[in-house]
Amino acid sequence: MMNPPIEHLLALTRSKFRLVTVASKRAREINAYFGQLGDGLGALVPPQVTSLARKPLSIAFEEIDAGKIVAIDRELPEDEETAADDTDDAAN
Repeated sequence: MMNPPIEHLLALTRSKFRLVTVASKRAREINAYFGQLGDGLGALVPPQVTSLARKPLSIAFEEIDAGKIVAIDRELPEDEETAADDTDDAAN
């Protein structure tokens, strides 16, 4: 049984692909944070929730559930938008 429920996480991110992308990126950040703890660098953001989970992906899911991590839509610059439109036209 997964806690938080996957259905709730999907409702927050609106897409299973976005959920996977956001959670995996945040889990890598958490893993890197725990990896650099002894170095004293302090360049990475620590976990934003108090959790009993030991796995970075579980902590990332809990952060998404708590609203600490939010998926945002990235704005494409105009030159990338026109390039994307050109590839769509070429595919048709």
